[in-house]
Amino acid sequence: MAALVLSVAALVLGGCLGKPKIEDRWTRIDVRSSNLSENQAITPGVRESIQVGTQITYRSIITGYLVCDLRASSTIGPSDVAIGLDAPRQRMAEDIDHLLQNSTCVGRGIRAVTGWDHLIQGINLSFAGVAPATDSSGAAIRGLFLVCYLAHGDKIELANGMDSILITPYRSTDYEYLSIGMNLSVAPRPF
Repeated sequence: MAALVLSVAALVLGGCLGKPKIEDRWTRIDVRSSNLSENQAITPGVRESIQVGTQITYRSIITGYLVCDLRASSTIGPSDVAIGLDAPRQRMAEDIDHLLQNSTCVGRGIRAVTGWDHLIQGINLSFAGVAPATDSSGAAIRGLFLVCYLAHGDKIELANGMDSILITPYRSTDYEYLSIGMNLSVAPRPF
């Protein structure tokens, strides 16, 4: 009996049970609802009304902004990244970090957030987006993505007197959070 107790204690103390998966240790954003579906074709030049229902499960204190972007890239296509509602979460967060640096925002919804460990917060965002057929240099858009992530924001006053928020995305590994997104596609133009 003593040998059994010692072997169980050794297994537990030795870490055989392991620590929880990263999905259970890092703050995570989930998409609970959206009027867009994965791989949905979006017609270029047409204003889309986008609604996204998200849920943030906090694992630490975070203050900033929840951002949902419609992003277009002429250099990154769907096969270049692991982005999708069922994609591996850590890889997706890293790919979204890369996408944010190599794409253009063509529609955005934001909301200020503050959360602490174990808080679960549902947030609905609505915004408009227009998918381009080409980027500013005339290159064809290879990838269109809807992504949700956390960011720092600075309020600024525009030249026309209106207020805006300058967004700087939080890097997922620095803030230990898991962003989420889905691939969309640019519909071919009708002839």
